[in-house]
Amino acid sequence: MILSEAPEIQAFQMGCMEFMKDKPDNYYDLAIVDPPYGIKQGGDTNHTRCKMAVSKKYHSFTDTSSPAPEYWNELIRVSANQIIWGANHFISKIPFDSSCWIVWDKDNGRTDFADCELAYTSFNSAVRRFKFRWQGMLQENMGARKEERIHPTQKPVALYRWLLKNYAKPNDKILDTHGGSMSSAIACHTEGFDLDICELDEDYFNDAVKRFKLNTIQERLF
Repeated sequence: MILSEAPEIQAFQMGCMEFMKDKPDNYYDLAIVDPPYGIKQGGDTNHTRCKMAVSKKYHSFTDTSSPAPEYWNELIRVSANQIIWGANHFISKIPFDSSCWIVWDKDNGRTDFADCELAYTSFNSAVRRFKFRWQGMLQENMGARKEERIHPTQKPVALYRWLLKNYAKPNDKILDTHGGSMSSAIACHTEGFDLDICELDEDYFNDAVKRFKLNTIQERLF
């Protein structure tokens, strides 16, 4: 499905392994991915953990295991560089050292969620931190641009925009294998990057496409 022609953003409701198998080596300049962490949390349990406010209950989402080594082999084959969220849970599967980890400080208050999330990168630079509050209904930007949460592992668009500004080069082609809420697609549209994005779950795919279209309309208005 073509979501945007300029930049070219294409969304695929299919498994990422099937999608990547026919892509040439280094077809993508940068992969930014947020795969399952394998920590056994999902839409059925997410809403029970916040101590500050009632969290939204999402439809079933299973996080029983992180991707198998075959996924990492394909991801690294088709992309020149990678940013991988949650890699601290499965670094042995990748498995490469990195000097450049990204720390997202969620400023999330009294919950048993992690205070930060970590992303492995293939870049040869220093650790960097991005601080952006993200605790249910409480967000860094509580004004007109506050984001609706549609997915239990949704990350803010602002985070993806920061990643693109700091790690992508002009004209880079981006890959996202686990689209979720499609925050990455909204960020790529705003920052002008071509993107291919996959999401296997039909319900989340449809919700995310609606979210993308609504956000691009609002973008034009602003």
